[in-house]
Amino acid sequence: MTLNLIKLSVGSESVKDLEGWIRQRLKEKKARGEPAEHIHTTRMMPKRADELLDGGSLYWVIKGAILCRQKLRDIRAITDKDGIGRCQLVLDTKLVLVDPRPFRAFQGWRYLTVRDAPPDLDRSAPGARSMPEPLRRELRELGLL
Repeated sequence: MTLNLIKLSVGSESVKDLEGWIRQRLKEKKARGEPAEHIHTTRMMPKRADELLDGGSLYWVIKGAILCRQKLRDIRAITDKDGIGRCQLVLDTKLVLVDPRPFRAFQGWRYLTVRDAPPDLDRSAPGARSMPEPLRRELRELGLL
């Protein structure tokens, strides 16, 4: 059964900010001759990794709302330079906009069932992808999107 993760995108003001950060990280990796993988490192290893890798995504909360997701490609256990165990979430580089949904702040990551995950924006509101993000936020707050 497919399962997702949800996490705060700390420091991101918008999906565009997150996209820019991802592009910059990939550019830096390429310059160092490293594989062009987008990896998000977290402290805890998910116990339900098999379910996450069965088509799951990482949903990003930005400024109090779930706004986008990235497909999970792999989950790796690593040990950092200080000898501390970490988890690398290998993510697709493409962000998929989702139907905006308010979500309160939390620490770390949480599991998100398929049933509870917001649908992709292209399915729930065709054409909304081309709207500027501030307009989508305002329409969401008014209950129109």
